[in-house]
Amino acid sequence: MALHHLDSGEIANLMNQGGDALSTQSVALFKSEQLEVIRLRLPLGKGMPMHQVPGEITVQCLEGVIDFETPEGVQRLQAGQLLFLRGGVPHGLLAVEDASVLVTIVLVH
Repeated sequence: MALHHLDSGEIANLMNQGGDALSTQSVALFKSEQLEVIRLRLPLGKGMPMHQVPGEITVQCLEGVIDFETPEGVQRLQAGQLLFLRGGVPHGLLAVEDASVLVTIVLVH
């Protein structure tokens, strides 16, 4: 079954009806030729190992706390904070608390 991606002008609710983004699953919100936006749900202790993408990214912490690792070290990202990272920089993340993050990736062709 294909994932539903938003159509132009369509609204996505990043929180569930109870106001808790943590109770819903990770989802790719949309993908265009230049951009992809993903909402990740990360339970305490879960994360993504070091990896890299060619394009620039932003990571916005919607809820909870994550540790964001790059070769320069680890930064703690809390709800309401946004991190920008240049393309090609290795990075990984780990949920220090149950967390929900919004990831935007610039797609490079």
